[in-house]
Amino acid sequence: MLIAIAGLATSHPYTDARSLASHADLVVWEEDSARLARFVEEHPKAQVAAGPDELLAARPDGVVLTVPNPEVAAALKPVLAAGLPCFVNKPAAATAAQLAAVDAVARTAPHLVLSTSVLRFAPAFTALGGQDPGEVLSVRATVRHDVGLWAAGHNPWQDDPAVGGGTMVTMGVHGVELLVALLGPAVRLAGAAAAIRSYTALNSEDTGVMALAWENGVTGTVEVLGVTDEESYTVAVHTRSGTREAVITPGGDFLLGLGYRGTVEAFLAMVGGAPSPVPWEQTRAVLGTLIAAREACP
Repeated sequence: MLIAIAGLATSHPYTDARSLASHADLVVWEEDSARLARFVEEHPKAQVAAGPDELLAARPDGVVLTVPNPEVAAALKPVLAAGLPCFVNKPAAATAAQLAAVDAVARTAPHLVLSTSVLRFAPAFTALGGQDPGEVLSVRATVRHDVGLWAAGHNPWQDDPAVGGGTMVTMGVHGVELLVALLGPAVRLAGAAAAIRSYTALNSEDTGVMALAWENGVTGTVEVLGVTDEESYTVAVHTRSGTREAVITPGGDFLLGLGYRGTVEAFLAMVGGAPSPVPWEQTRAVLGTLIAAREACP
């Protein structure tokens, strides 16, 4: 099996490659020489492609796509045209224009597109099980993930609201993803607020909150805490009988605990012929909600 790593724009493809390397050979393309050098140092046997066309010419069995948001639609199009399953690292879009472009491409072969927060496949979350919508009163997701690296100038495009969406989109995706996984895509943004509480050098925010509403009347809240000494993700489901809660932490084996391993296994199942385990309508709903929050907090 040969898996293509198309772009190394964030930390995720390095993590993905560690899991993939035990299942497949790798071929990689990345424009930034420092990022590419780091990858090759970790995976000295990986093939290196000079560009996207050469990457696909290597005839991979699947593609992990991680490029800055404005480039996703153009990069995804030839992958789907080649009939290849593609894991698009989240979030696939951060603005309305980006989402329109990605949606047009993904709709041509939605069964080949997987774009999700890895937390969807975290054991602590999957153990929460299915929810009877008629029993749920409200839900809450709390995202604790520090964004201090952006304040120090790391990956400035992610911190740019008009390019990568900033903290509200890039970190908020974890919370919205989990709630949509629980309750489905019939959701809308009811309100949002954001602030800078600590990292004054940011171009976006370090703290945010979203209020969500589903068509069946369930309400939800997503809290985004980008100033934190610990990383964790909490989901609470409130019903008449009480509250069920899942807490996702890196733990001893972060590849397992945060869902990286489960995500790679889901992607490899797609390479084997299975359809995407995350319907594109869910991904589109997640992205649309995040973009609405971004627009509400310019």
